[in-house]
Amino acid sequence: MKQGYKVAILIFFVLLLDQALKIYIKTHFEYNEERLLFGLSWARLHFVENEGMAFGLTFDWVYGKLVLSLFRILMVAGLIWYMRMLIVAKAPAGFVYSVGLITAGALGNIIDSAIYGLIFTSTVHSGAIAEMVPWGQGYGSFLHGRVVDMLYFPIHYFNLPGGYGFLFFSPIFNLADASITTGVLSILLFQRRFFRQELKSETPTPIVVFPSNDEPENGDQAIPFDAGEPADDEPTGNAENAGADSQPDESAQ
Repeated sequence: MKQGYKVAILIFFVLLLDQALKIYIKTHFEYNEERLLFGLSWARLHFVENEGMAFGLTFDWVYGKLVLSLFRILMVAGLIWYMRMLIVAKAPAGFVYSVGLITAGALGNIIDSAIYGLIFTSTVHSGAIAEMVPWGQGYGSFLHGRVVDMLYFPIHYFNLPGGYGFLFFSPIFNLADASITTGVLSILLFQRRFFRQELKSETPTPIVVFPSNDEPENGDQAIPFDAGEPADDEPTGNAENAGADSQPDESAQ
């Protein structure tokens, strides 16, 4: 299978999981509702929405949401073009897949921003579970939808001297955010390995010449044959001398 198809399947798979989980949370959880994952207190599903960047970060500006959505669209277009160039140039597969994960995550959050406001009712202030409505009858307009987040891992709360403390890990995020983070960390941590493996694959295999059976053994050196010197048993002189030598000696008779 060609590398382009593999990257497309990876992006589709990430988008499918991301959107399936978001729609399920959106239509089955009340806003700020929380449930444990696998009975673990530090792994939870906690439904929130945000209007900004990954991990709940926001822009404190009236046009911040629109600017962010447009930036995401331009970024995804650039990433798709860049992936195509990498595939044509036969870049290392690990590097291409990392860029694919970043692209899939950005696409996942773009879908939320672009259409969720058009097809879902709001849950932020209603206190009810969101419902899917006909196109254009939702809580927002195009590119002004809120991104659905649900993954929450409050692993441990650290108490510090002086009554201070902090929670690790506090952000609430989604699978698209996780995909972007995984792609970026993979590039940062393994880029040298990606390109080192590529260089190794391009290094030509050395040609090993095995000696034939006719070559001398036991370290004996072969004596080169010089074609410019006649051998001892070859006749010398020109053709006329050779012909004269071959005639019988009349004086001997």
